[in-house]
Amino acid sequence: MGFGKLNLRLFFVFAALWLFVQPSVAGLFDDDEARRAILELRQSHSDLKLSLERFQRATESKLDEDGKKTLEESATLKRSLIELQNQLESLRSDLAKVRGVNEQLAKDLSDVQKRQKDQAQSLDERIKKFEPSRITVDGREFLVEPQEKRDYDVALAILRKGDFSSAQLSFADFLSRYSQSGYRASALFWLGNAQFATKDYKESIVNFKAFIGLGADHPKVPEGLLAIANSQLELKDSKAAKKTLEELVNSFPGTEAASVAKERLARIR
Repeated sequence: MGFGKLNLRLFFVFAALWLFVQPSVAGLFDDDEARRAILELRQSHSDLKLSLERFQRATESKLDEDGKKTLEESATLKRSLIELQNQLESLRSDLAKVRGVNEQLAKDLSDVQKRQKDQAQSLDERIKKFEPSRITVDGREFLVEPQEKRDYDVALAILRKGDFSSAQLSFADFLSRYSQSGYRASALFWLGNAQFATKDYKESIVNFKAFIGLGADHPKVPEGLLAIANSQLELKDSKAAKKTLEELVNSFPGTEAASVAKERLARIR
C-alpha cells in the first residue's frame, strides 16, 4: 500500500477515535489520567497532522512530477508533429518536382514525336519526287516519272499562254526525250495544234496523223481529223480535205467535230 493512502487512512482513524473518546474522558479517568490521555491524544493528533502534511507534500511532489512528465510528453509530441509536418512538406515538394519532371518529359516526348512525324513526311515527299506516279490524261491511265510530268506540264503551260513557237519547241523536245511516255498521244496532239497556229501546216498534218495512229479510240481523234482537214484546206488541197472530212463524219457521227465537218463539206461542194 502506498505511503499517501496509509497516512490518509490513519488520519481518518484517529479523527474518529478523537470524536468518540473526547466526550467521555472526564468521567472515566481521574485528572492525572485524563491529562495523560489528553496529552496522548494531542500527541496522536500532532503525529496525525505531521503525517497529513507529509501526505500533502508527497501528493504535491507527485503532482509536480506528473505535471513535468506531462509537459515533457507534450513537448515531445509537439516536436514529433513538427517533424511530421516538415516531412509532409518535403514530400509535397518532392511530388511537385516529380510532376514537373513528368510534364517536361511529356513535352519532350511530344516534341520528339512531332519531329519524327515531320521528318517522315519530309522523307516521303523527297521519295515521291523520285517515284513514278499513276495519273489519268484524256481517259488513259499510266505511270509517269516526276521529271517527265514536270516537263509536260511546262510545255502545256507555254501553249496555254499563247506562245505557240515556244510550245512547239517544248513539245518536240519532250517527245524526243520521252519516246515511250504515256503522254505521247497528248503531246503529239498539242504539238500539231501549236504548228497549225504557227502556219506550219505540213508538220501539223504529220503529227496529227502520228497522233491518230496511236489509237482511234482516243477521245481527241475527231478533233485531230478536223485539224488535218483544216491544214489541207490551208494548203489548198481540197480533195484531200474532203476525204478527211468524210472520214470524220462517217467514223464519228454525232460528235461536235462531225457537225463542223458537215458544214465544211457543204462549202467544198
